[in-house]
Amino acid sequence: MLFTARHARAARNLARRHGLVTRSVSTTKLFINGEMRESETKDWIDVLNPATQEVVTRVPEATPAEMQAAVDAASEAFKSWSKTSVTTRQRVMLNLQKLIRDHEVELAKSVVLENGKTFADAKGDVFRGLEVVESAANLAHAMMGETVEGLAAGVDTYSIRQPLGVTAGICPFNFPAMIPLWMFPIACTTGNTYVLKPSEKTPGASMLLCELAKEAGLPDGVLNVIHGSVDCVNFICDNPDIKAISFVGGNQAGEHIHDRGTKNGKRVQSNMGAKNHGTVMPDSNKEAVLNALTGAAFGAAGQRCMALGTNIFVGQAQEWIPDLRVKAESLVVGEGMTEGVDVGPLISKQSKERCERLIQSAADQGGEILLDGRGIKVDGYPNGNFVGPTIIDNVTPDMDCYKEEIFGPVMCVMRADSMEEALEITNNNPYGNGAAVFTQSGAAARKYVSEVDAGQVGVNLPIPVPLPMFSFTGSRASFRGSTNFYGKSGVQFFTQVKTVTTNWKIDDAVGAKASTTMPILK
Repeated sequence: MLFTARHARAARNLARRHGLVTRSVSTTKLFINGEMRESETKDWIDVLNPATQEVVTRVPEATPAEMQAAVDAASEAFKSWSKTSVTTRQRVMLNLQKLIRDHEVELAKSVVLENGKTFADAKGDVFRGLEVVESAANLAHAMMGETVEGLAAGVDTYSIRQPLGVTAGICPFNFPAMIPLWMFPIACTTGNTYVLKPSEKTPGASMLLCELAKEAGLPDGVLNVIHGSVDCVNFICDNPDIKAISFVGGNQAGEHIHDRGTKNGKRVQSNMGAKNHGTVMPDSNKEAVLNALTGAAFGAAGQRCMALGTNIFVGQAQEWIPDLRVKAESLVVGEGMTEGVDVGPLISKQSKERCERLIQSAADQGGEILLDGRGIKVDGYPNGNFVGPTIIDNVTPDMDCYKEEIFGPVMCVMRADSMEEALEITNNNPYGNGAAVFTQSGAAARKYVSEVDAGQVGVNLPIPVPLPMFSFTGSRASFRGSTNFYGKSGVQFFTQVKTVTTNWKIDDAVGAKASTTMPILK
């Protein structure tokens, strides 16, 4: 099927029909207690199509009363939802995964319209979120407690997991479908209720998902959506009825949310920035490696927290560096719904300017620009936030392009004489989201996996994001919090352990005097 500007217009019309955009006043609604509500705010944020700068919709800075209404609806819904059987909650997720599959194209078009990523990549965004919903449809096994029988005569101890109450999520712009689906399905299936704040840059997918969740059978008030920026974030951090916060985004916001939320007694899981490193050994498969690095660095225009944007070539593998340019030059930059496009625009003018500034800083600080994506022109889209694939060679750790997360289609290339040197470079970098090694040696791979200081490691795999039977385990400066997203860690985050000790003796009590000594079970 050919996707053209006609399909982009169809996506806008589709968004209008779902309350995301109206022809006269383009506004995104709040979703409170099962209803779409027009905000009464006077402050609005324009959502721009990154390829055209067209205003797609306007997002409200929700008023304090509206935000409180969402929390109140979640608090009231928790009273009954927390007592609903886990099998019923799982069936809602089973229904939801079917509806997401049925509306995959609709969701993906919304992502392209607001985020700019290619249609194929947007469908991947939806699918990776769908996998978490599928896991939530079979979550009871991860919620099981533990039991020890016969700790003493007639005494047994067991533990159970209970929901926390009202929980909340604060989402980034770069995965408008996947990240909300990392959050509320696990929270709701474990018996919590939820207040979701999508990115003010990409709200559309969340609005579609909340409608699908209602259609799937999620009761009113269990999932609510509010909008805004700083004031909305601080409301979530401060509100005493919200017990836990999930966040994905940059370090400045993530550290603020973690610090402010935990000071208010909340659980916080905060996935933040990254500077993921790949190590290319000379015994690796050259073509496979170059293809993997090209896709992982430039896919989604580099706007992934697991983008493999820094790559260290060891020894003779450095001879392959010029071939990276050939691979990167073959990628097509353009609007996301256009057939054959590999790299879409950056999210905003500010992101484009920052990316281009860091490219220039590399040149000024001694780097060699092997491929320069600045100034690229895309026919029909003169106002798009486009930066083409860029490769910077001879990068050193003191350069700004190395120290900062670029979040654009830029690959930093470094050189090392040994794996030990590559590991030292990688581990001295403060971030710990992901790392990858490319080699045909099992011994080398084992050494790398053992010694690299990153939360997620790929062996001949550039973007090692775990499937939801595991957890997303970023570490060091890439994560703050108690437990990680989805999988068993996700269940632990959204539940509180209660330990119960029972004493059921068959014999009558013996002794006429109460004991005040520390109980000892025998």
